[in-house]
Amino acid sequence: MAKINLETLGKPARIAFIVAPAAIFSIIFTLLLLVPKNKEIKAQMAGISSQEDEIANTEGMASRLGVLKEENAVLKSRLQALSAQLPEEKEVSQLLAQVSDAAMRAGLQIISWRPGPRRLHPSHIVYEVPVSVTMSGSYHRLGNFFSALTALKRIVNITNISMSGPRPNGNEALLNISFTALTFTSADPGGLSK
Repeated sequence: MAKINLETLGKPARIAFIVAPAAIFSIIFTLLLLVPKNKEIKAQMAGISSQEDEIANTEGMASRLGVLKEENAVLKSRLQALSAQLPEEKEVSQLLAQVSDAAMRAGLQIISWRPGPRRLHPSHIVYEVPVSVTMSGSYHRLGNFFSALTALKRIVNITNISMSGPRPNGNEALLNISFTALTFTSADPGGLSK
């Protein structure tokens, strides 16, 4: 290995010879340690920022917990009141008997009473229980019957009302009346009261 005599070199060469190892060390240090650590620090800072956002969201939800509990209590009591209007499966026949009794008390003659198949309502919360009804009576008596239905504590919807064939009967005109009485029952027994 040849010896280098610094005194024989010119001043710029001596400065370069002294500065070059420090520059090479600085470049290696920067490329191998500093740049990867800066990337890691930026990734960690992004993670911290994300966690701070999540903490802020969670704290916001936690601060609303009391309000949400109150809303939940109100909704549960409302649900309980509404579910009382839905007969349980075993009560449907009793409800339909009440509808039939209301028709007879109103002075209507029931010609046919055909329960249809139970079907799931589009809400998937209740089943619809349809009954096709054909009866005979006056318009006024039909109004009394519908009025009596509103006094029931359960939900009964009347759809597809058809009145035809009026014929005189004393002071009244008798009509052929057909409609569908629709009541509902819980799709998941006990599921509505939870």
